[in-house]
Amino acid sequence: MIKRLSKRSTLWLVLLALLAATITVQFAGRPWPYAASTVLNEPGPAPQPLEPPSPTVKDTPKPLSNRIVEYHIAVQLDAEQKSLTGAQALTWKNPGTQPVSELYFHLYPNAFQSKKSTFLRESGGKLRQDEMKNDSYGAMTIESIATEDGTDLTPSMQFVQPDDGNKQDQTLMKIRLPQPVNPGGETTVKFRFSVKLPYVFARMGYAGDFVMAGQWFPKIAVYEKKGMRGRAEEGWNLHQYHGNSEFYADFGMYNVRIQVPTNYTVAATGFPTKPAADDGTKKTYQFYADDVHDFAWAASPNFIYVEEPFSTPHVPGVKIKLYLDPAHESLKDRYLYAAKRALAKYSEWFGTYPYSTLSIVIPPPGGNGAGGMEYPTLVTGWEASDSTDGFELERVIVHEIGHQYWYGMVASNEFEEAWLDEGFTSYAEDLLMASEFGQKTNLPLESSYITSPEPLRQASWLYGGHSRYADNVYTRAKLVLTGIEKQIGQKQMLRVLKTYFERWKFKHPGTSDFQAVLESVTKTSWSEYFDQFVNGGSMTDYAVEHIQTRKIKQDDKTVYENAVLIKKYGGHYMDVPIRFHFTDGSDVDKSWDGRDPQVLYTLTSESPIEWVAIDPRQTMILETKRINNFMQVSVDSKWKVRWNIGIVKLIETLLNGVAW
Repeated sequence: MIKRLSKRSTLWLVLLALLAATITVQFAGRPWPYAASTVLNEPGPAPQPLEPPSPTVKDTPKPLSNRIVEYHIAVQLDAEQKSLTGAQALTWKNPGTQPVSELYFHLYPNAFQSKKSTFLRESGGKLRQDEMKNDSYGAMTIESIATEDGTDLTPSMQFVQPDDGNKQDQTLMKIRLPQPVNPGGETTVKFRFSVKLPYVFARMGYAGDFVMAGQWFPKIAVYEKKGMRGRAEEGWNLHQYHGNSEFYADFGMYNVRIQVPTNYTVAATGFPTKPAADDGTKKTYQFYADDVHDFAWAASPNFIYVEEPFSTPHVPGVKIKLYLDPAHESLKDRYLYAAKRALAKYSEWFGTYPYSTLSIVIPPPGGNGAGGMEYPTLVTGWEASDSTDGFELERVIVHEIGHQYWYGMVASNEFEEAWLDEGFTSYAEDLLMASEFGQKTNLPLESSYITSPEPLRQASWLYGGHSRYADNVYTRAKLVLTGIEKQIGQKQMLRVLKTYFERWKFKHPGTSDFQAVLESVTKTSWSEYFDQFVNGGSMTDYAVEHIQTRKIKQDDKTVYENAVLIKKYGGHYMDVPIRFHFTDGSDVDKSWDGRDPQVLYTLTSESPIEWVAIDPRQTMILETKRINNFMQVSVDSKWKVRWNIGIVKLIETLLNGVAW
């Protein structure tokens, strides 16, 4: 998900800076659990039972992932009531070494059930610039749960709140199985459920006749093996839906039938297995996806559909599918161009995009609550216009497609280590915007915005509010990665990221796994760096604390003895560059290892020191208070006017250079 800043926020940044200076598929072939009964309750003739899609090829390659889950879902949209009715069969395989007697499911729509949910308590009903409407709540109702042989599991349903004990929160549910699932064994459970959609907010809902179905079905939690992400013992990874948190799920296969009014078009994860069936009243789509950990879809009667094939040496062949609201039809070429450049460069830098489709959904005006979000093989942009400033339209698409790698394929735990997705994606976004669009981000300015650094390796809801969460897991995380790049070079950094992606795709790595890859590629220990800036909440803050100049006699002539005190207030940075400028125009450059709390330089010269600057070329990416990096011995009154004019020019420069 992209972090969005308003123009007002950008101005605040400026002021703060001044103050702080798969083409083929595999199908498991299980019989459809509802083949003997009507899948959905609806008026009129009973619908035909949903059949699983046939394999598109006879010989299929080895699966990309471990495929822990297999979902078969039929869902019907009631466009008038703004609701979904669904039937789901989930087959789950036990990846551990112990029998499992309980299953846990995320019921994300219940975040919008009432103001007492943990999500709404923590977010205050706001996310980015979007605000939940007071009269628009949403919820998921589980109507029944049964085993494959028909045993009713509904009485065993229990909502759990492991994070905060909020009994009003129903976003995580436990069921008890009649028989435990043995290691390597599997079980199938069948659901009937319904979802009341809220007005689009926080990634899901409706805006007029547009629908965004994100996190819309009962989704099983992740059962982690011992050693996974440093886990001491195997078990379920269980968290509620929080105001800051996003998502974490296991890879598998999805076979989904979506029924909508006949005039609607559907965009979805994966690809259609057959043409949509239209009876004149209802239209039924059938989608299939494998080696993904989520399934999302959007629908509208107004979509303008554009499809283009795309391939490069690193992209064997992808259909880019663009679903535009009519208000954005004139921008289709910009959306497509951004998508193509992102696919091309990310595949070159990190690894091949393995899926056969990439869908891009542009919400209608008023639907930005669904915008700027990522799902496997499907992303959403923001509404825009021909007058959209700069490259914001492109930047959003570039960012969300970047998520196909770090959220989609690497699939970090966004509950607990969000920086491994958002930070990596933000770093990749900056690289691509500079490479393909000539848009360089003002990193020193962004660094000065980090006024409340917190550890990156912590649960998303433990940050001191949404702004601190966003500042850290998006911006500070990106700066931490850029700080590594500055020390090893961009070419080596891309090698690190490519190695990390290739080694850990489809495996849910943790922070320690990335550190191990970094150390393996660079043959260097990064423990100190990670302890300060990843596991800890440090930024660097070096200050010119004091300058004292006095005349002395040396070899029968008058010289100046200049004493300069430099202090460290934050984490330490290797090789802190310091420039001493003298009144005769000469400079002396020195480098300090930056470890001790302070260092005192004594320089003897024929001219007195005029000013001292730490990091004059702004190479220290994590330096957060640049205003104390500089000290001038005195300021002549004739320069004060020039200094004030300089401030105006600096504001203009920063405003023109800020990009998100």
